[in-house]
Amino acid sequence: MIPMSNVVVIGAGLAGLPAAYELRHLLPQAHTVTLISSEPNFTFIPGLVQVALNFKPLSHVQLDLARLAKRHHLNWIPGKVVKLDPKTRCLRISREAASGEHIEGNPRTDTEIEYDYLVIATGASLALDLVPGLGPHGGYTQSICTPDHALTARQAWVDFLNNPGPIVIGAAPGAGCFGPAYEFALMADHELRRKGLRDQVSITYLTPEPYAGHLGVSNVKHARRLTAELMQEKDITVVENAAITAVDKQAVHLSDGQTYPFKYSMILPSFRGAGFIREVPGLSDEKGFIPILPTQRHPDFPEIYAAGVSAKLAQPDKTQVPIGLPKSGQMAEVMATAVAHNIAVELGAIQDSLKVPTLEALCFAEFGETGIAYIAAPVLPDPKTGKRKRSYAVRGPWVVWVKAAFEEYFMAKMRTGVGLPWFEKLGLRTLFGLKMLKSLSEPLSVTLSDRAAVSQEKTAVNTTHG
Repeated sequence: MIPMSNVVVIGAGLAGLPAAYELRHLLPQAHTVTLISSEPNFTFIPGLVQVALNFKPLSHVQLDLARLAKRHHLNWIPGKVVKLDPKTRCLRISREAASGEHIEGNPRTDTEIEYDYLVIATGASLALDLVPGLGPHGGYTQSICTPDHALTARQAWVDFLNNPGPIVIGAAPGAGCFGPAYEFALMADHELRRKGLRDQVSITYLTPEPYAGHLGVSNVKHARRLTAELMQEKDITVVENAAITAVDKQAVHLSDGQTYPFKYSMILPSFRGAGFIREVPGLSDEKGFIPILPTQRHPDFPEIYAAGVSAKLAQPDKTQVPIGLPKSGQMAEVMATAVAHNIAVELGAIQDSLKVPTLEALCFAEFGETGIAYIAAPVLPDPKTGKRKRSYAVRGPWVVWVKAAFEEYFMAKMRTGVGLPWFEKLGLRTLFGLKMLKSLSEPLSVTLSDRAAVSQEKTAVNTTHG
């Protein structure tokens, strides 16, 4: 008889909540799926651009986690993980939310829980401190990385419309998520034109990318041309290889001495892993990102898996200013699906080979009345040839419609407790030629105590990935 397990998922975002749903779907009810989140709501993070520009309320992109957990038979624990001990497989959880609000009872009372498997899907910790003056906390720029940041950015935007002036949008050195910055700049342009204010506002886009349209993924066919043409068409000044060193109340400063004044600025920071991850010896790299085998498991802690932004994916490009590798919402969801599948295989709940995310990515970027779809299959090129199976970008108003439809579809999935269903995988493959998951070349039977199986997986991984 298979012993019953507690599978714990930390984080309830674009990777964490789908992982919990997939686990609950695949595992017998006798197994416990525990979901830990420091936030009371699931947030569709890509929707925060429109929240910040006052196009939609925050509630449109949020769902109540307590209700979702109850409806879909998840053991939800509201709180923030403050300590992880992989040796004892134990977590310590603070009952105080990240925002500082009291959750229940004594806010200083910690809870300890044990796990059999752990899925880390905490998303990113924002490295705002790396650039003096970067905001919004104690700084002068806006951010759209969290719900609170988006609300602050929205109020600043409303105030800005009453007293317009120069806008500076961009990303800090080391950033890997550029799509939202492009969306913010181009949607702001569209809104200012609609309000008849565009002639009073200059827009400058500062980016560590080597060229506009790189987005952390080089050599995507047509991406550079289409993105540069659109920025030029909308009269947005682009400064490439820009290394932001400081921000004061009136201007953004670059390493080359250039200064760009602003009345409104939104700068995306670089990311690092959550604090409790960085405190565990051998769990992560120096930035707190978790090394993984292609099955998403940790190479040295076989009970631990990572998905989404928490997982370490190295940027293969050597650029003048450091940049990260983007981990899109679609990539996060596919990683989460692979994690759930592989844990279910290891627990004997399903009979199948272990699965590997292909990291073939599709990104719909909304730019006002038009948009660009970026396809990279896979995001990481072949390490030997430097090439991908396919990659391209296409522009058109249909991108805006498709992105809006996808947001509604994704929110519906999160309401109904669905992860990555077969028909979505079929649609992505039929329409865009994208295959989300594949089997390891050598199917493995892995147990927690079988260290030899871990070595075998590493061998299979090397064979599979070249």
